Amino acid sequence: MSRETTTTGKLRIGNDWNAISIIALAQSNPLKAVAELVENSIDAGAEHVTIVRGKEKGDPYLAILDDGCGIRKNAEGLPDFRYVATHICDSFKRKLRSEGVTGIQGEFGIGLLSFWTLGEVLYMTSASNAGHNYEMQMARNDPSYHIRRLRTLVACPGTELKIKPLLPGLRGFSGEKLEWYLASELRDRIRRSKVDIRVIDRQARKEFRVVPRQFDGELLHQLPSLPTAHGEIYLELYLTDSGSGEVGLYRSGTRVLENFEPLESLAGSVWDSGHLEGIVDVPFLTLTPGTRSGLIRDERFLAFELALAPVTGHLDRVVEEHRLAQEERASAQLLKRLQRAFREAILALPIEEYDWFDIHKQSRANKVGPDGAEAGASDTETAGSSEGAELAEDPQRREQRDFFDYPGPLHSVRIAPTSSVVAVGQTHNLHVLCRDRSKRTVTEGLEFQWEIVEGLAALDNPVGEIVVMTAPSVPGLVRLQVVVSQGDVECRAEAAVTVTDQLVESHGARRDVRAQGLPGYTFEHAPTALWRVRFDTERNLIVVNNGHRDFVYANRSTSLKLRYIARLYAKELVQK
Repeated sequence: MSRETTTTGKLRIGNDWNAISIIALAQSNPLKAVAELVENSIDAGAEHVTIVRGKEKGDPYLAILDDGCGIRKNAEGLPDFRYVATHICDSFKRKLRSEGVTGIQGEFGIGLLSFWTLGEVLYMTSASNAGHNYEMQMARNDPSYHIRRLRTLVACPGTELKIKPLLPGLRGFSGEKLEWYLASELRDRIRRSKVDIRVIDRQARKEFRVVPRQFDGELLHQLPSLPTAHGEIYLELYLTDSGSGEVGLYRSGTRVLENFEPLESLAGSVWDSGHLEGIVDVPFLTLTPGTRSGLIRDERFLAFELALAPVTGHLDRVVEEHRLAQEERASAQLLKRLQRAFREAILALPIEEYDWFDIHKQSRANKVGPDGAEAGASDTETAGSSEGAELAEDPQRREQRDFFDYPGPLHSVRIAPTSSVVAVGQTHNLHVLCRDRSKRTVTEGLEFQWEIVEGLAALDNPVGEIVVMTAPSVPGLVRLQVVVSQGDVECRAEAAVTVTDQLVESHGARRDVRAQGLPGYTFEHAPTALWRVRFDTERNLIVVNNGHRDFVYANRSTSLKLRYIARLYAKELVQK
């Protein structure tokens, strides 16, 4: 009977150069490679970092210069380039982190190799203690390195790193794109270290200063703290109306993921809904060394997921409340547009046939003051509207609105009513409405001239804003014209008056109820009901079913929703 044997051993690299090549090519994003090189400068305590994109002897290059502490020195006081080149995957920063030094991001000792994704040769320059500059050269796909002393007069203040020529596929590697990427990628690292980063694009002749990205949304205050056994999670979140917001995942100020979509457990949640933007900084996450944009799903990641669960429910409620408030604001604006459009249309139609909801009656009531004299309000003022009531109750707001609402020059005129009916021998008032290009009422510097174009009627005060027409003693059609002048600007409008010997009972005379004005509208969520809209007479409200399949379809875009609600609104007005 044979006895099983167990063999143990240690893993080792079979081909060192092959392993280095795999590590160097693991970083697929050239922008991320530049960010890692800039982070090396920040870790070195640099206060100023300059990124230069240009051409040298026809070859495009990228240079990164900083005023940090430079390459650490050996026993002879020279930059220890040999240590840098021969200690791949053995960064001294890991030792510093273990000793409690904070503010250092690198720990794998492979960031320098990311130059393979940028260009062919890396030139790194640093000064010795004696003030002499030394340079190390490393070539892509070459296992050797070269160190030489440079014949320069001025010592390099920190570290100068140059990569040239750049790879052919990096033609769109502009300075503006670098500035935009670093502002997001190193947002909190720049804020905390207060480093000044500038991008000089000599090919485009432009210079950019990297400013940490600012979010445009509404900052969410009083977010709960998220302590864990491995450290505390920092949240900085903003509400946005764009629907395209993204929450980035960061580690110690450096972005790991642009959004939460790659995280299967959180994708499709409020974190990836587009209603939030900002950062979630988790300093204890374990990253994949090569790309620095992948997460290891270990116990630290599990602690992050568990800590995020309670705040997810809180954010769901906040986003839902914000969505409802946004819908209410949009509905109020839509209602004002609808009421204004219908009021303008009704005022231009014959009172006897189209005085729906006593619009003309309210306009006339608004024009008569307490002493019986006519006020200065025009027929088109939004009588009975919520906006008008608010302005009446708040004199300061009315004064502010009047100050910023000066009308422009005359642009159009219209006679109200444009079409009307009057009995033979009776008088009839006609009013001209003057507007600027923005539909605001114009009252200054106007001259009026009324005339009868067709018919036998007589006009009283033909040079006034309001004219009184006396109908003839025989039925017929009377056409009037008004010419309004303001300086060199001249506008015309016409109206038609039908003179008859018998009148039908007017719409307003048949109504016994008090004037209510144009109705408002509101939503009611009834997805199982078949009705689309109904009129609530008691509240003078048009109720729209926002759970109906037609509304759900129309809600995809603002213009489609406006047309859908306008048609329902018009239908209810006609039926009423």
